[in-house]
Amino acid sequence: MKTYHYIQWLSADELNEETKLWLSELKFMREEQLFLNKLVQSFTLQLIDSSFYQKSKTLVGQLQTAEKNSVPLFKKVQAHGNQLEILVDDIDQLKMEKAYLATHEELKGEMNDYTQGYRAIKERLFKLLSSIRKKDKRERLQP
Repeated sequence: MKTYHYIQWLSADELNEETKLWLSELKFMREEQLFLNKLVQSFTLQLIDSSFYQKSKTLVGQLQTAEKNSVPLFKKVQAHGNQLEILVDDIDQLKMEKAYLATHEELKGEMNDYTQGYRAIKERLFKLLSSIRKKDKRERLQP
């Protein structure tokens, strides 16, 4: 018995736009990571405080890992975008076209996972820095 799988067929333009969007998101996240690094540096003394040290160490490590992981992901998406020619060259290469679409779906999953993970790290970092600011404010207000 044959089983059929539904594959959403996107046009070459749609695939190109999605790939360009991924590249744009990754570039933005890279700039944002540079900002977060500077923010972490400006809070260094508070982050090494004993009450925040372990949490901050973990978060800074996760941020560094996300930065390192963004480079190969960016290159992978960029290479994928460059291979779009397979779909628009007017040559029927069904196996290569299917492989391209499978890679696109795989990259869609990787981008989703990376983006969600990065956002979670960023959210935890902002919560930690907010806690530090509140603690500093309380300490300054106490006589």
